[in-house]
Amino acid sequence: MVLHYLKRFVLVLFICMFSGITWANEEAVKKAIEPHFPGAKIESLQKTPYLGLYEALVGGELFYTDEKAEYFFFGHIVDTKTRTSVTNERLQEIKAARRVPLDTLPLEFAIKVVKGNGERKLAVFTDPNCPYCKQLEKELLNITNVTIYTLLYPVLRGSVELSTSIWCAQDQIKAWDDFMLRGIAPKASDCETPIPTLLKSGQENRVTGTPTLIFADGSIVGGMIPAPAIEEKLNSANEAGKKK
Repeated sequence: MVLHYLKRFVLVLFICMFSGITWANEEAVKKAIEPHFPGAKIESLQKTPYLGLYEALVGGELFYTDEKAEYFFFGHIVDTKTRTSVTNERLQEIKAARRVPLDTLPLEFAIKVVKGNGERKLAVFTDPNCPYCKQLEKELLNITNVTIYTLLYPVLRGSVELSTSIWCAQDQIKAWDDFMLRGIAPKASDCETPIPTLLKSGQENRVTGTPTLIFADGSIVGGMIPAPAIEEKLNSANEAGKKK
């Protein structure tokens, strides 16, 4: 019996020592990486089960490095048994897990529309010259009981001027709907706009394309999706919010 407990004690001690060494190694690797990315946050760092490499995620970019961070490896690691990209699988996991809380967005600078009871929430980074954004607006016509925050994100050529005219219109909602749904261009006008703030927010949240939808639970969907998929996401995000 004494021998049995002694073996268990040694095993636990070994596990604790190994965990401590792993943690210490990860901290050392993190400190070695940091000078190469001044001002950037190392979002995650973990040791991989292959080649003694560490997986690092910095600024949304995934790469690999050795334990001294002397070399950085960008590209895909492929499992030759399954013929699948381990890197791609991790990127999909990271993408699915990423969240952008709605209250961190500059919603005070959104074109806000409340439909029905407005209980469900949706923010959309959108560009008026983006054809997929126009398709999304048609899908949103079929959605009710939602508050939609339209965040002007003019990244295409000529979109800053167009977004400015929409923002400066006497009736922003009508100007937006007229252009996106009916192809009626807004009257050219100029005023102070929050466009620089909106562009900065999109860049900080790694919005790389339009439309980008952000739901109440912080989940992100890039690209145009049909009304049934929007409904499903709105409902699941709303339920998640109620459970908190």
